[in-house]
Amino acid sequence: MTEKPLKNEPALARQVGTKAERKIRAQRRVNRTVWLGLGMMGLIGWSVAVPTLLGAALGLWLDEHYPASYSWTLTMLIIGLFIGCLNAWHWVAKEHREMQENQEDSNE
Repeated sequence: MTEKPLKNEPALARQVGTKAERKIRAQRRVNRTVWLGLGMMGLIGWSVAVPTLLGAALGLWLDEHYPASYSWTLTMLIIGLFIGCLNAWHWVAKEHREMQENQEDSNE
């Protein structure tokens, strides 16, 4: 609840009130940021792990049904890892953009 400053209110009291409000908002952001960071680590981990494992599984199936002089498993594992890294990069870039937009909005 923000109160309007009174005309006869001392400048020091206004400054202290403003700083206190900023500190409370910053504390709320820190708590949200910690949980957001932990959630992002999980999201990024899964976004890399799932395509990598799917690629390895597809490679095993291809090795069993279509044997070749090279390893399908290794090839598909690398392709899955590459797709997973692109996926993670996408999520990180999206979150970074949103954080910048939120920061610009709060600075205005």
